Amino acid sequence: MRIDKYLKNARVIKRRTIAKEACEQGRVLVNGKNAKPGTEVNVGDEIEIIFGTKPMKIKVEQLLDHAMKDDAKEMYSIIN
Repeated sequence: MRIDKYLKNARVIKRRTIAKEACEQGRVLVNGKNAKPGTEVNVGDEIEIIFGTKPMKIKVEQLLDHAMKDDAKEMYSIIN
């Protein structure tokens, strides 16, 4: 699954276009490497997102194409 779609489906970022812009600005890392919007993520990958001065590190637990609000929380776990 693409990183921009994953961040939107997991409800980490509200809109896919905002997730795409964050990737293009170099604020999203997948396994320690800068991610482009089309970067593929798999279960077990670690994603770091920099929101202003606060970095957020999560681990991919599930990949769901359509997730309800309750299911979205189970798609990732917060590491730090």
